[in-house]
Amino acid sequence: MKFVSGAILSVSLLAGFLAAASVRAEDPPASAPAACEVPDYLLSGDNALPKVAEAIKAKGPLNILVVGSRSSTISLAANASEAAAYPGQMQAALKAKLPSNEVNVSVEIQAKKTAEEVASGLAKLVESKKPTLVIWQTGTVDAMRSVDPDDFRAAVDEGVVALRDAGTDVILLNPQYSPRTESMISASPYLDNMRVVAQDHEVPLFDRFALMKTWSESGEFDLFTAVHGADLAKRVHNCLGRALSEFIMAAAHPKPAQEN
Repeated sequence: MKFVSGAILSVSLLAGFLAAASVRAEDPPASAPAACEVPDYLLSGDNALPKVAEAIKAKGPLNILVVGSRSSTISLAANASEAAAYPGQMQAALKAKLPSNEVNVSVEIQAKKTAEEVASGLAKLVESKKPTLVIWQTGTVDAMRSVDPDDFRAAVDEGVVALRDAGTDVILLNPQYSPRTESMISASPYLDNMRVVAQDHEVPLFDRFALMKTWSESGEFDLFTAVHGADLAKRVHNCLGRALSEFIMAAAHPKPAQEN
């Protein structure tokens, strides 16, 4: 039991690092760093975002709702800069790419909730916020609580159906990668089940886990050390936000299938 408890603590600390450490940052970097390259296969896929594409074509508002946990925001203190977290970085990047569109990003925190607990309220969120796109960040709490993977898949499936029925595009965003907890908490069943749901419903899946693992293994970010600074947190959020903006643009403008 102590082993599992330590793993849960480590995951919580990583989430706190990516959220709370950025609280100490007054402003995001003036310009994006040149590093944190993203493999092409993590930015492309077969599933599209038709409503996002329509909004871009019509030069209308693009309203994005991020449904996530602490790691999707830095609003943990009165003087926190929300622009430094990945949703804010994503918004800034999309505004630069889409000067003719009004781009609005809001964050709905669902702290410490499983996919099942979040899924039941997604339809009401869409009714209230009326987003063009919902980015649903999920899987971490379920992995920490060892929720049955089949129950997790059913909950994500239910949530995606509710979002699609409510008339919004959907991106699934999987858990963070942490080399300190990889051997203690098995994320694989939850990652796999999110891929299954994404494939079944033809919605894009932003593989944050694989992307952060790539950055960690390449030495871009040291995610293993127990001590993380505000600068590292800002860089991770900046890179995730820019990668998400590229992912959204690619899904809104999918390349035509190649003929054999």
